[in-house]
Amino acid sequence: MNRKLVVLALTIIVYCCSITPARQGESSTKEDRAAATRVDRVVKEAMLTYKIPGVSLAVLRNGQIILLKSYGLANVEHQIPVKPETIFQSGSIGKQFTAAAIMILVQENKLSLDDKISKYFPDSPAAWKDITVWNLLTHTSGLGDYPPEIDLRRDYTEDEFFAAFKKAPLDFAPGRNWNYSNVGYVTLGILIRKVTGKYYGDFLQERIFKPLGMTTARVISEEDIIPNRASGYRLVNGQLKNQEWVSPSTNSTADGSLYLSILDLAKWDAALHTDTPLTQASRNKIWTRAQLSDGTTKGYGFGWHILNLHGHRLIVHGGAWQGFKTHILRFMDTKLTIVFLTNSWETRDFKFARALAARFYPSFALPDVNVIPDTDPKMTSLVRRVLMQFNVGKVDEQLFTPDVLRLVSIKAIQNKLNAFSLPVAIINSSELVGISHENNERVYRYLLTDFGSSLVCTVKLTQDGRISAIEVSSI
Repeated sequence: MNRKLVVLALTIIVYCCSITPARQGESSTKEDRAAATRVDRVVKEAMLTYKIPGVSLAVLRNGQIILLKSYGLANVEHQIPVKPETIFQSGSIGKQFTAAAIMILVQENKLSLDDKISKYFPDSPAAWKDITVWNLLTHTSGLGDYPPEIDLRRDYTEDEFFAAFKKAPLDFAPGRNWNYSNVGYVTLGILIRKVTGKYYGDFLQERIFKPLGMTTARVISEEDIIPNRASGYRLVNGQLKNQEWVSPSTNSTADGSLYLSILDLAKWDAALHTDTPLTQASRNKIWTRAQLSDGTTKGYGFGWHILNLHGHRLIVHGGAWQGFKTHILRFMDTKLTIVFLTNSWETRDFKFARALAARFYPSFALPDVNVIPDTDPKMTSLVRRVLMQFNVGKVDEQLFTPDVLRLVSIKAIQNKLNAFSLPVAIINSSELVGISHENNERVYRYLLTDFGSSLVCTVKLTQDGRISAIEVSSI
């Protein structure tokens, strides 16, 4: 590990930690305050382990802040500490604001969840004829991620984005399945302009951010002068680097292109306990699991994952973009909310979120497994790809020796992975915990972590780089 990076991480934790006194709401309890004081260790360990420059954190009960803390550096080059006013990029937690904007229009009878989007996009492909507004919100439209021809370093108009989306085939018939779709939410942003005549970011300002006093919330702009803006970071060969550059238009779409401070999100959480800007009926719809055409349900509503874990009902969402990782967890039964914003792509956000939750609810405690440095990232990438293939039940046979797929049940591994509340955790949480050698083969063990459970994946690799055995087990 780079010595300068270790020194930097230690300096960040020890000398740049600033604390804002908690605002004690009437609903705050002695137990809350005691649990809140225990989060320091979780944050500092995560910062040191994953080389996170800065963290902004809030814990709320009934919409009232019981803990508000800032750690580390917002900008490493200029040694600027994080403070509550520091602005981070949202990543996909911005989707809940796009969903809220759509529901405001539904409340005002300006559109319906059952509307076919062809009503607003008459030139949409024939294959889209059954896609509804509800399908876009719930990721059940069949639209996937950005098509390959979209270059994130090139500027596009909304019409150019939409023209590219129309060329891509659907992954499945609308309502038949679920697949996380950034394209669906970009399309919702374009729809907001169709209905209101306003850019979705302007609509958010007018109807959500300004009324709630979210004074620093806005769409990303690298051109504007924005006080307290954090920088995003990544590690390249152990060296801290700035975030990669993308075009201004790529950072202006409705799938998660916002600037937010922890204070903005605290005000947003408080508003979700009221009927402004969203009525109780709208919030109920937002937090209802999507039901597919065959009657099965998926743990996603409108811009929120919906989970039942360890006796708690949670609505959660994370974000990951341009050197930032973010998360918001709302425990619906106990009205506890945990929010964090970080400026490092290396943040293991699922594991971090779960560790914080465990300070309040011990049933979320992480397993006692030691992670080791990953000296073979190509192998890690291969394992992640294979596990995602198992998760959907389709694997590339060329990655395996001839006998392994005959001996290994794809369905059995798929069932193990289905224990995860969020399949994306397979990619975002995998960490190396062991390397050994058996009969001239390399053996790798990986820890996978999501909000409610942990798995260990063991993979054996032949000398020519093919998988000869794979096993997934619970901890």
